[in-house]
Amino acid sequence: MYDQDELNLSDIRRRYIPRVVDPEIPKMLELFGAVLISGCKWCGKSWTGVIHSESCIFIGDPKNRGLAETDPDIALRGKEPRLVDEWQDVPVLWDTARHNMDLSGRRGMYIFTGSVTPPLGLTAHSGVGRFAPVKMRPMSLYESGDSNGAVSLSGLFRGEKPPAAVSGTGYEGIVKLICRGGWPAGVGLDIDKAMLIPKVYLDMIINYDFSVMNGVRRNPATVRRILRSLARNNATEARVSVLANDVQDADMPMSTATADGYLNILKNVFIIEEQEPWLPDVRSKTRLRRSPKRHFTDPSLAAAALKMGPEALLRDVETAGFLFKSLCYRDLCVYSAPFMGNVYCYRDSNDLEVDAIIEADDGRWAAIEIKLGFRRVDEAAANLIRLRDKIVSKGGVREPAFMMIICATAMSSYVRREDGIYVVPIDCLGP
Repeated sequence: MYDQDELNLSDIRRRYIPRVVDPEIPKMLELFGAVLISGCKWCGKSWTGVIHSESCIFIGDPKNRGLAETDPDIALRGKEPRLVDEWQDVPVLWDTARHNMDLSGRRGMYIFTGSVTPPLGLTAHSGVGRFAPVKMRPMSLYESGDSNGAVSLSGLFRGEKPPAAVSGTGYEGIVKLICRGGWPAGVGLDIDKAMLIPKVYLDMIINYDFSVMNGVRRNPATVRRILRSLARNNATEARVSVLANDVQDADMPMSTATADGYLNILKNVFIIEEQEPWLPDVRSKTRLRRSPKRHFTDPSLAAAALKMGPEALLRDVETAGFLFKSLCYRDLCVYSAPFMGNVYCYRDSNDLEVDAIIEADDGRWAAIEIKLGFRRVDEAAANLIRLRDKIVSKGGVREPAFMMIICATAMSSYVRREDGIYVVPIDCLGP
């Protein structure tokens, strides 16, 4: 087992890049017996857990795994809060920790981290009331130092006027950030080196993790084709049947049920996530579409699946636009987490579509359109106004806290239009 001395905690703290979720972890530890940090591999869960813990055990180490399987009580012993990294490899740790919390009644005992959702039935208890969930994603542009964060998302919800902000990234710079991704190990690297991280990530998922998940062996070539199809349909409402048809051929037929099984596994390992539709309580008879949009958890994974680097995306503005939507979705999810906001999409039967609706836990909401440049800003503003007028006039929904268009074009500062809509470069947005 590792302890803090062996990990050289001072070196980790010196090199650690602060994350938006950092303040939430000690807050939850004061209220609950444990915190569960979940998210994809390599997004920084382990280091964040180390920073907030007093002792550690890494289940990925074969010796630690053997100990945990033999005697989970010993594996959980240590100064509290104790980090249990990649706990899902030994699911009995969950129930043992829950039992210990029940017996002691103490708070802040454990920090569990996991990059896979374990199959149902492997734990006897859901953990409700014991484990406080904290979701981590790859780094937002603010966390990686690529956004100055001058325009605060939570500040806009509070009605604050943002200070002056200087943007300089532009389309070419954003394309590089899409391909680099939000992986902590890639921050500061040359783009050619940084792009190897999502490529290796997908190779590991395809050839190792995915191929034997749940005890079922799967063809790596099929997994790769599924990922490529998802990348081509990134940030869209593509039906599962469309993905199945995209993957199959005469020698490799695929049913919708089989494709759906692959998608569920990809969600369980946090490779893709679904942006659920917003269903406001309105009196309008307009039918709201209920299909979610699928995003790779980081846009660099989609770029890697498509084998597209910055030069290719510069020439393919349409694909770059969809990957930019996923980058913005990732960042909006990160920035809205401190006020327990959820990021939805909106589309109705009249094809009125808005890229993102952020709804706070107290019912406040904001509508956001995402555009690469200025060419379609007026169209995006008209969409936002149409949405506001449509649902507010029907009753049951309050006025939006704000409306915003996120773009990638370099500007001297954000803009507040005469209609009150903010136009904000993504490299000026923050929590």
